Amino acid sequence: MIQMIIRADDLGYSEAVNYGIEKTVKQGLIGSVGLMPNMPAASHGLRLLEGTGVCIGQHTNVCLGRPCADPKRIPSLLDEEGNLKSSKAYRAAFKEGREIVELADLVIEIEAQYHRFVELVGRGPDYFEAHAVMSRNLSRALEIVAEKYDLPYSNMFPMDKVGTFRGKTLAACPMGSMSPNYDPVKCLKDAVENASLEMPNVFVCHPGYLDAYLLQSSSLTVNRTKEVEMLCDPAMRDWLTEQDVQLITYRDV
Repeated sequence: MIQMIIRADDLGYSEAVNYGIEKTVKQGLIGSVGLMPNMPAASHGLRLLEGTGVCIGQHTNVCLGRPCADPKRIPSLLDEEGNLKSSKAYRAAFKEGREIVELADLVIEIEAQYHRFVELVGRGPDYFEAHAVMSRNLSRALEIVAEKYDLPYSNMFPMDKVGTFRGKTLAACPMGSMSPNYDPVKCLKDAVENASLEMPNVFVCHPGYLDAYLLQSSSLTVNRTKEVEMLCDPAMRDWLTEQDVQLITYRDV
């Protein structure tokens, strides 16, 4: 039997994204959802998911919007306008082998986002990881905060094929959502056909609908709507059953 976590990232990104995630939880395949604690729409997203019992993790966000920490304490994380530096800036620096943010600043912001998560959700996260940013300092800072608060850290660097969670190994399914010709049905089927039988597999999605804020701030747009459709298609659930795929959450690992 193949065990698979199908996860939706970016709850709180915007209200339109929240509505797409809500549908994939209530009508689709999503069992684990990552909350961006610093975003203004975070509380809206949580209200939509009330009563679902969905597994909720901290999708730590250091590349979009305003920080949770006092800006004066984290200068290396911010751009000239006081916003968190963009993922594009992190990617460019990573290609050059540079770190553009200080480890100490990251620890302060991640810790502040953890406290904000607890304030919003009323408890700690079911899993603890970060919005895809290419930074080794970020990974180290997550480890530091996870150790301090005994958090269930999902250690899986972008593009890694395997990671760890609670001392167990997880397999990372390839993510094709940034491709202009993205076919989420094919992507999930390929992930199942190449899945590990030795460990749980993690398939990361970014379902959502579109609004002005998303269109202005993200390069991942229409493909989010494709994922909503795929994740809510009864035929896909039937196919997974035929392939002997067991859908699990981080709570089951």
